[in-house]
Amino acid sequence: MRKPDFENILSILNREKPRRPTLFEFFLNDRLHKVLAGNNYNDNNILRMKAFLNAGYDYITVMGAFAFQSGEKHREKSISLNESPLIIDRKSFELYKWPDPDSADYSSFEITSKNLPDGMRIIAYGPGGVLENVIKLTGYDNLCMMLVDDPELVRQIFDNVGSRLVRYYEIIGNSFGKVGAMISNDDWGFKTQTMLSPDDMRRYVIPWHKRIVETIHKSGRPAILHSCGNLSEVMDDIIYDIHYDAKHSYEDSICPVEKAYQKWGKKIAILGGIDLDFLCRSEIDTIKKRCLNMLALSSDEGAYALGSGNSIPEYVPDEKYFAMISVVNEI
Repeated sequence: MRKPDFENILSILNREKPRRPTLFEFFLNDRLHKVLAGNNYNDNNILRMKAFLNAGYDYITVMGAFAFQSGEKHREKSISLNESPLIIDRKSFELYKWPDPDSADYSSFEITSKNLPDGMRIIAYGPGGVLENVIKLTGYDNLCMMLVDDPELVRQIFDNVGSRLVRYYEIIGNSFGKVGAMISNDDWGFKTQTMLSPDDMRRYVIPWHKRIVETIHKSGRPAILHSCGNLSEVMDDIIYDIHYDAKHSYEDSICPVEKAYQKWGKKIAILGGIDLDFLCRSEIDTIKKRCLNMLALSSDEGAYALGSGNSIPEYVPDEKYFAMISVVNEI
């Protein structure tokens, strides 16, 4: 087990070279938590923290109990983006009960902060992001039609979601000294394009992300964007307008992380990127070779932390995950 040192992550987020090869992951999974930490923890916050610690991470990701109420959705391994919308027109918008971030439960930060080992810090994340929560409230198809039928209503929905997320990050930044960085997690794209047109992204989504990043930076922390999909048309916005410090989530079928690092690594830190399909299907030696090559690619400039392209869901074989993270001890 490596001694945690959050300064390594900070170096990466500052687009510098860390003192040692460094790991980054957004989520693991319940089975893996128990494999890494055992079954001796009644509090899930402590269980997750011990799992991240034992795996060699310098931080633990934590979220407050703040959420936008949405309709019941049938859940399997995926969900519909159109099921059970609560806001479909102006009347339903006016009836919706908006949550108050000032009344939310942030005890997960308090519990984790009290138990953090020396050198380890919290990376805070949100209850989904601006676009994700709007789609949860309206449904994706409905949102697309609203953009034509009632753009002012669309703006009001985005403003109500965005302003509350800004406040959420402001509360965390002002209240918890053990938080070392923050993630704004908001899936923006499909395999081929952004979910809204780039112009609509700039009209409704990007201004609120800019406010979120300004809030995170004002608290003295770096800001990480976790977003899936093909964001090539808005990467300049992410880097030069919003000013995110790092970008997470990559897929080989969209843009392999090696290519992303060569294209954007001098402008924004690159986190993770070892494709999930690759992790599941490849042999252990192949996984190790690619991870070592990625660390070698970034060895001079830094600004890279090793991890998966998205997270570690339960369908990723444990031995494949361990193959990926083991290489940081081989350099």
